[in-house]
Amino acid sequence: MLYGEEHVRRYRETDGAEGHDWNDTTVLLLTTKGRKSGRPFTTPLIYQRFGDDYLVVASKGGDPDHPGWFKNLQASPEVEVQVKGDRFKARARTATPEEKPEMWRVMARTWPDYDEYQKKTDREIPVVVLERAT
Repeated sequence: MLYGEEHVRRYRETDGAEGHDWNDTTVLLLTTKGRKSGRPFTTPLIYQRFGDDYLVVASKGGDPDHPGWFKNLQASPEVEVQVKGDRFKARARTATPEEKPEMWRVMARTWPDYDEYQKKTDREIPVVVLERAT
């Protein structure tokens, strides 16, 4: 997504009043721990609810390599999520092959470009499930 630090700051300051609604879809903030640095990194991502969970897509616009945030959560799946004013800890996992088709349809309905991104790359683009920590 074309979102900079200023957008992340405004989303946080306004509890998502600025930044949650974007281009006819919805955006959350995902904070991962850097796999090399150990520092927190926050990335705005398009999301959809799926039952009690949240879905995001590691598309990187169809790039042949996974996005950095996805590599970070593979190394450390404990993440922080902000949806509007709701901030919570979550565990991230990649959708299973059985789950993915339905979850992909949900995400492609909200952002149809995901289908185009998948056609651009040989990499299988993961759907990530964010499960709120209890």
